Amino acid sequence: MESVQAIKQRFGIIGNDPKLNRALEKAIQVAPTDISVLVTGESGVGKESVPKIIHQLSHRKHGKYIAVNCGAIPEGTIDSELFGHEKGAFTGATQTRSGYFEVADGGTIFLDEVGELPLTTQVRLLRVLENGEFIKVGSSKVQKTNVRIVAATNINMFEAIKKERFREDLYYRLSTVEINLPALRERKDDIHLLFRKFASDFALKYKMPTVKLVDDAVGLLLKYRWNGNIRQLRNVAEQISVLEQNRTINSTTLKQYLPNAGNNLPAVISTTKPESDFSSEREILYKVLFDMKSDLNDLKKLTMELMKKGSVSDVQKEHEHLIQKIYGEDDQDPIKTNTVVDDLEVLSIPEHTETIENKTLEVEDKYHFAEEIEEEETLSLHDKELELIKKSLERHNGKRKLAAAELGISERTLYRKIKQYDL
Repeated sequence: MESVQAIKQRFGIIGNDPKLNRALEKAIQVAPTDISVLVTGESGVGKESVPKIIHQLSHRKHGKYIAVNCGAIPEGTIDSELFGHEKGAFTGATQTRSGYFEVADGGTIFLDEVGELPLTTQVRLLRVLENGEFIKVGSSKVQKTNVRIVAATNINMFEAIKKERFREDLYYRLSTVEINLPALRERKDDIHLLFRKFASDFALKYKMPTVKLVDDAVGLLLKYRWNGNIRQLRNVAEQISVLEQNRTINSTTLKQYLPNAGNNLPAVISTTKPESDFSSEREILYKVLFDMKSDLNDLKKLTMELMKKGSVSDVQKEHEHLIQKIYGEDDQDPIKTNTVVDDLEVLSIPEHTETIENKTLEVEDKYHFAEEIEEEETLSLHDKELELIKKSLERHNGKRKLAAAELGISERTLYRKIKQYDL
């Protein structure tokens, strides 16, 4: 079994952080087995190195190694990419195609961003993990494959399971062994070492002297948060190597390449997502509409009672709570004062002066007008929904995924709404 130091030299891994060493030790120990591995960590920490180490130290090292970015493949074609398809299975399928699980038989498949897999594909993947079986798209023939699956993700899997975006059973099958790579800000002693390595590599690449950091620049480098981790550090080193004429870099110069470099104080971050303005506005609108509908129903009930009994005093006594609900306790008696509410005038009805037919006509007129009010409110809700969708799309520069999340609907529903309203 190779040592951690030998693995670092072989795969070009820089750093001596204990958490990094522990992750590499777990990779070395699990490599000779066929256990499924889940690599976790923030974006840019170098998760793609672990599957390569596992494959090269396993008995499958002479087999194929295929890396698949699950987040980069469209939902409609990912099943075909992974499992293959038969000729004529869908429009454009002019010939039979082998998927990655068939091609990599006897080797290793690395599923990067596995948390982005659609739920239907997750079901197919679970079957491969359980018994090594899969079915091509458009086929009914069960095929066998012998592959080792290593997956990686930068999302919180338990949150994804809670929101029903990832299957819990699949998570536990993938994470038989979980290897977590630390963020760069947790590897303070490795940051300057990595910068010097990147600066040296870019000096050779672009045939120019190597840039060096003075003490205050090193201090800034270590204090910076590095949300993009190693990928961001490499990017900064390359920019400085190419753009700066002076090869000695101080903190003032370095700060120009670090976004928000002066704002690295710790902050309390709420774990609950704040309610968006759109969501609260929509809920208020719904509440107003429901309250209006309730009041209209109460008005209909009172009018019907007036029609049946013909006595205002009897109706007033029997339904006093409804009258107070609609007009308020401090208002005058609407039946005695002919109060007009929402353009519906409730008139005193003298006993034995009107026929049932006339009362029926009056009630029907009120019903008709109430239905018109409800229709207007429905149209207003339609317009409001259209306005909210437009605002959200403008706010996120047309990115449907972000707009759907803000509106509290699925991306597919938003896409359907966009087609419906011809946006």
